Amino acid sequence: MIRVRTADLENEADAQAVVTLIDGYARGPGGQSAPLAEQAREQLVPGLRAHPRVTVLLAFQDARPLGVAVLVENFSTFAGRPFLNVHDLAVDASAQGRGVGTALLAEAERLARSRGCCKVTLEVHGTNEGAKRLYTRLGFESLDEPDYYLTRKL
Repeated sequence: MIRVRTADLENEADAQAVVTLIDGYARGPGGQSAPLAEQAREQLVPGLRAHPRVTVLLAFQDARPLGVAVLVENFSTFAGRPFLNVHDLAVDASAQGRGVGTALLAEAERLARSRGCCKVTLEVHGTNEGAKRLYTRLGFESLDEPDYYLTRKL
């Protein structure tokens, strides 16, 4: 059975689980195909703690952390209401296909509804077929025209 709860980022075990799971995701083709830089590893949890609109969820089976979702609340000017973005969703490779992602997204939706959000959003790399199947199965829809996500590093 998969259990999902809000991560306690002051708790060393939860903080380490978040770093380990995000690093595992970063190493794969859906991430950056490389481990997190040491600076990112060091700043990840303090940065999440300091961000006023971030919620981090952890999924467990027994006491083993299997997945993480980093949620960022934002505001829709078109709807005049908040929305919740699933910024990161990572599941340990050994647990993929076992309902961990589904459980994390169900809790994200529950939180979004409880906060009066108008929608839950996420982005997925076009080559991540497994994630796209999961998101489609859970009711996420692609926009009619492709969106382009651009970055300017500072």
